[in-house]
Amino acid sequence: MNKKGTTEEMPFDNETLVFKVMGKMFMLLGLGRWERGEQAINVKCDPQTAIELREQFDGVVVGAFHMSKKHWNTIRVNQSMPDVEVFTWIDHSYELVVSGMTKKLQAELKLLD
Repeated sequence: MNKKGTTEEMPFDNETLVFKVMGKMFMLLGLGRWERGEQAINVKCDPQTAIELREQFDGVVVGAFHMSKKHWNTIRVNQSMPDVEVFTWIDHSYELVVSGMTKKLQAELKLLD
């Protein structure tokens, strides 16, 4: 939430927390699954990196459920991927979404405190 322009919403149901930057999704978290000990997040990735992550962290990183597996990965948190690596992929997702925004939205984001 400390990333510039970030909001959280529940647009799909009462269990899926969606993090957006300037109205564009960059991370999802299933609250019900999290409470049941199935701690995982969905993050956006560039297509080649998504594949590389799945290969490097087999079973910990998989194609995201109900999302484009070309662009989204599910990371099972608190397994063999170090926390610092998880934060790196959250940052990657945020930056990827920002880089795909219109110049107007990027300019608005820069003006936020």
